[in-house]
Amino acid sequence: MGWHGHLRIDYRRDGAGTVALDRHDGPLRVLQRLYPEGPAICHHVLVHPPGGMVAGDTLDLALTLAEGSHALLTTPGAARFYRSGGEPAVQTLQARLAAGARLEWLPLETIAYSGCAGENRMRFELAPDAETIGWDVLALGLPTAGQPFERGSFLQSVELPGRWLERGRIAADDALLLDSPLGLDGRRVLGTLWFAAGAPLAPARREALLDAARSETADQPLPAGATAPDDAVVVLRMLADRVEPLLDRFKAVRGRWRTLAWALPDSTPRLWRT
Repeated sequence: MGWHGHLRIDYRRDGAGTVALDRHDGPLRVLQRLYPEGPAICHHVLVHPPGGMVAGDTLDLALTLAEGSHALLTTPGAARFYRSGGEPAVQTLQARLAAGARLEWLPLETIAYSGCAGENRMRFELAPDAETIGWDVLALGLPTAGQPFERGSFLQSVELPGRWLERGRIAADDALLLDSPLGLDGRRVLGTLWFAAGAPLAPARREALLDAARSETADQPLPAGATAPDDAVVVLRMLADRVEPLLDRFKAVRGRWRTLAWALPDSTPRLWRT
């Protein structure tokens, strides 16, 4: 049957601060609320005690952000989809943001082990004045540890209804996708970083976000490209051979975007420094 984990977190504004109420069922939960930047921004660390997923496991996370609230979520380590048979292991995120809410979705990488059947589905519903910064980083196997991605498949989906939808399945036997210069070009780490709003971004603001992403990735050898697939969305995509260089670039761009869009400092979650 597999593990079934459900977690719901409701964020709301209480005076000058953001508070949260959570309810969980099964192996998915959050640690205590943290406020390293003051009461306005609630930091949460998502914890999955089993440490990985196999066939039939499901993890469902539902976030609701009330008007004016601001939440930042990250994880203490990589999400792991292990080799297994049968039904796929599925992780879903559904986030609903009211007017003026801000969400930073910043988990560490996902590792798809050889032989896995995994799915990672994310959906963000934004009110007109709501905004989010988020990323998704996927590592296919552990080739440097002698565990290449040789069997199995992984499906990724990111959706902002009516504005942006990316959905793709990566199969281990799809050599054209994995190794072609028009595909992953032999690299096994891919990442997507986005800034999204519930209404069109002012052109000058959108261009400033694009310029920041391009300047932070111009002086490094990793393939990268920043685009605006919709007038309310800015996306940076990168490929790499290892997770760390890609995440370092994403963290730098996220910090620049935070300052440009929200006039907030580049505050790094303490967990990333431990």
